[in-house]
Amino acid sequence: MSVVISHLETIRAEAQLGGGESRIARQHAKGKRTARERVEALLDPGTFCEIGMFATHRATGFEMERAHPWGDGVVTGQGKIAGRPVYVFAQDFTVLGGSVGEAHGRKITRVMDLAYQNGVPLIGINDSGGARIQEGVDALAAYGDIFYRNVRASGVIPQISVILGPCAGGAVYSPAITDFVFMVEQQAHMFITGPEVIKAVTHEELDFESLGGAEVHSSRSGVAHFTAPDEEALLAQVRWLLSYLPPNNLTPPPAITPTDDPYRSTPELAEIVPANSQQPYDVRAVIETLVDDGEFLEVQSEYAQNLSVGFARLNGETIGIVANQADHLAGVLDINASDKGARFIRFCDAFHIPLVTLVDTPGFLPGTDQEHGGVIRHGAKMIYAYAEATVPKISLILRKAYGGAYIVMSSKHLGGDLNFAWPGAELAVMGPEGAVKIIYRKELATAAEPAARQAELTHSYREELANPFIAASRGYLDDVIAPAESRARLIMALESLREKRQSQPKRKHGNIPL
Repeated sequence: MSVVISHLETIRAEAQLGGGESRIARQHAKGKRTARERVEALLDPGTFCEIGMFATHRATGFEMERAHPWGDGVVTGQGKIAGRPVYVFAQDFTVLGGSVGEAHGRKITRVMDLAYQNGVPLIGINDSGGARIQEGVDALAAYGDIFYRNVRASGVIPQISVILGPCAGGAVYSPAITDFVFMVEQQAHMFITGPEVIKAVTHEELDFESLGGAEVHSSRSGVAHFTAPDEEALLAQVRWLLSYLPPNNLTPPPAITPTDDPYRSTPELAEIVPANSQQPYDVRAVIETLVDDGEFLEVQSEYAQNLSVGFARLNGETIGIVANQADHLAGVLDINASDKGARFIRFCDAFHIPLVTLVDTPGFLPGTDQEHGGVIRHGAKMIYAYAEATVPKISLILRKAYGGAYIVMSSKHLGGDLNFAWPGAELAVMGPEGAVKIIYRKELATAAEPAARQAELTHSYREELANPFIAASRGYLDDVIAPAESRARLIMALESLREKRQSQPKRKHGNIPL
């Protein structure tokens, strides 16, 4: 028996070396960890249990029969993060460049099936040369099997993709289907078509970073939700995100024992948000004042910055926040902000995370670029997402809510459960200044003192039509509250909606605008 055990330990040691010491050294020289080192850094110490260590490919031809490395270029298994179970796979660039073949794909789909079956989050660490050319259609089939499972698990378990190296061609579609994409700066790259092919077809000269680096995907394409300068910081963000999420769609989000007074007054909000609706401010300061201990995990912070979304807690309970960012484009809604908001709303709804919406927007961004780019269908995504969501929905209008954007931002008309506003808020088809110029165009043109008359009419419009008490009298707002009361009222609203039940029409699924 000792001989057998000794043989087992020898094979295990060989498998754990991946592509061997020289290739590991090359990986380290690039500032990159090995697959196993990454898994160990992500999970709680001593909790990783590997699955499929001894899997090998069975390809022949193109010299593939000469070597059958253990694990086939991917490390898979189960472990824990903050004591909660997860399944994980990590592609091993030291073995066949982490390329995806039949056995490699089978290992990944195996842990995907286990995660789906057991209602446990799935984390994929990507560092791969792409489809294994030597395996032909078997490699493509492996990708297809992975994509199918990504779609099946969507809205059932949280799926997280961590990009720590190259991710190109068909490989990018799996992360794109998952819920959140993390990219490490400088060494992670995602693109459909590489620089050499682009140069041949379009004559553009690009390097990997400018084509598909973390900065591009976090600020321009919106593909990446989180970035960090190194692997350690990025994996810490993954752990932080998971602290807000439930393991599956049948389990409530995790709650913690709060350390912040739920009834804490927030008078500083009146100073953070200027009374002048034309003056900018950072809505993140509002969020951090309202939520427990000022902790807010912003999602896609560099993309569509006119809308801020992310996770926080109120009285220990996880919430999703959607807020117009007055510090960027005055908080208008546009194509990218609509896409960003709609997807975040749908994620929260899928996993029973209540939504708190902070409203301060002058409307949708005008212009031919937006109209020709399809702002109508993109803006409709926000409408669809809020109307479809059955989780508790609470909104607070901080300053202005004009036009279609008033309706879109979790209004009562889209099924908002509790809707509040501060006393200085303005709710109208458009801003008082613009409305007066249209309504009284002829009168202002002939007035002896146009500026004074316009100011008088603007004040009258604001008092008679745009103030929140008019909306409250119609039942469109449930209360008008002082800024100092905001945290306490939001917490009491969430508590009252904790057992919310809302049935949906019987249908296979709706058809969200594209």
